[in-house]
Amino acid sequence: MEKRIVILGAGESGVGAAMLAQKQGFEVFVSDFGAIAPKYQEKLTSLNIPFETAQHTEALILNATEVIKSPGIPEKTPIIKQLKAQGIPVISEIEFAKRYTHAKTICITGSNGKTTTTMLTYHILKKAGLNVGLAGNIGHSFAAQVATENFDWYVLEISSFMLDDMFAFKADIAVLLNITPDHLDRYDYKMENYAASKMRIVQNQQASDYFIYCADDEETLNALKLITIEATSYPFSIQQTVEKGAYLKGEEMMININPENPFTMSITELALQGKHNIYNSMASGIVARILDIRNLTIRESMRDMLNIEHRLEHVARISGVEYINDSKATNVNSTWYALESMSTPVVLILGGVDKGNDYNMLKDLVHNKVKAIVCLGKNNKAIHEAFENDVDLIVNTFSAQEAVQVAYHLAKKGDTVLLSPACASFDLFSSYEDRGNQFKMAVKEL
Repeated sequence: MEKRIVILGAGESGVGAAMLAQKQGFEVFVSDFGAIAPKYQEKLTSLNIPFETAQHTEALILNATEVIKSPGIPEKTPIIKQLKAQGIPVISEIEFAKRYTHAKTICITGSNGKTTTTMLTYHILKKAGLNVGLAGNIGHSFAAQVATENFDWYVLEISSFMLDDMFAFKADIAVLLNITPDHLDRYDYKMENYAASKMRIVQNQQASDYFIYCADDEETLNALKLITIEATSYPFSIQQTVEKGAYLKGEEMMININPENPFTMSITELALQGKHNIYNSMASGIVARILDIRNLTIRESMRDMLNIEHRLEHVARISGVEYINDSKATNVNSTWYALESMSTPVVLILGGVDKGNDYNMLKDLVHNKVKAIVCLGKNNKAIHEAFENDVDLIVNTFSAQEAVQVAYHLAKKGDTVLLSPACASFDLFSSYEDRGNQFKMAVKEL
């Protein structure tokens, strides 16, 4: 009997999985409960892969041998419950693609900083001349690259949603940056469930593999007490000296994986500035030293790494005011990082779809650094309640253009207008990228 692979969700990962499943000779069917974007419909049509859009036909899905689901589809969705009840395996695109490649994987997860760390790690490896691909939560689908490319290494950005559907998968090098409250709506609002999901990054690892983690992160340390790590572990810290791993000595970042050839670099030379980026650079640096990449290459890469779009991205300087796009900050912790790295008075653009945010952790930073808050969202009640005693002015706006116009009038020379919403974007925008792009367009029209 021919194996029938059904793919739920026809975005980047779903279409990539369909390409790989077809290449492996399986019968393939793609189903998306939402509307499939025209470019993905065209791709599936050109490959003669059958699909349905804006519906799930049970008869065409529940006859699958195996289902690959998009990370965005929650476990509680009726069709997923039906599949599980029938005992049909449901896996992620990452799990599926790994079966068909001999490439080694560097897997990076964490509530914050994973995109930056993934990009920096990829940048260092590419500069060192390794034959390396970039995939996961970023760039082109892992499965599509396994189907069409022949890389020796992959740097994969892995979300907790992906990890939930990964079972036999093993990371050769696993990186866990931090665990802070995020997406708790998908984890019954229990931090321990979310932390357990993040710890799946080390599942199936053996003594020959590597695990890199932050020794300053309380939730990570708590989660580590509950499991046994088989891999060689390297911690990184800016608060204490570590024997093997990375730490800060004054303003020098020290990485001592190989005692005969330690890596040192002044944090003032890093292209990516801010405390959070010291952590990100340490994690990437440890990966590079495990792979025995030359210190000179690592240093050069860390000096010339360009900032990532929508993550503390410099947009423009207008009349002495800096405009920064941090639209990727979809949780409170990301906004905390952004504010923590600001050295000038801030007009903060905040708001969107609130995933049960606790704004308390921002109160001190807002009180000390923020002169006004511009709300960008349909329901801003929680923001008003959280910060009404910390700033003089909170203004409601309902479009990126309006938010930028208001911020422009509130900011004075020497200030920073920071879009760092702490919320998802789906009330007014199609994605955080759309929100960031509309912000940038509005800034350029000033």
